[in-house]
Amino acid sequence: TMTEPESSRSRPEGAYDVFLSFRGEDTRKTFTDHLFTAFVQAGILAFRDDDDLPRGEEISDHLLRAIQESKMSIVVFSKGYASSRWCLNELVEILECKKRKT
Repeated sequence: TMTEPESSRSRPEGAYDVFLSFRGEDTRKTFTDHLFTAFVQAGILAFRDDDDLPRGEEISDHLLRAIQESKMSIVVFSKGYASSRWCLNELVEILECKKRKT
């Protein structure tokens, strides 16, 4: 039988190859944008949070699920990364997932 291309294999709903964690105002329009584009061109399904709205302290379930269901996470550290409560919450969840995975 012919092996089907990666992209046409059935993928569980919401499962990503890569979760990108970054501080939007620092790197969204520069590094992260280029990285995301490169992933798309390579057929890698990446998740990035495109929400530029001001947010509360709590990280959304949608985002937690994206982290949990991604095969790997890439954290783009930047000058302001650690000053964002949101970024730090993402990082904690990424590390928790890493600990839980075998």
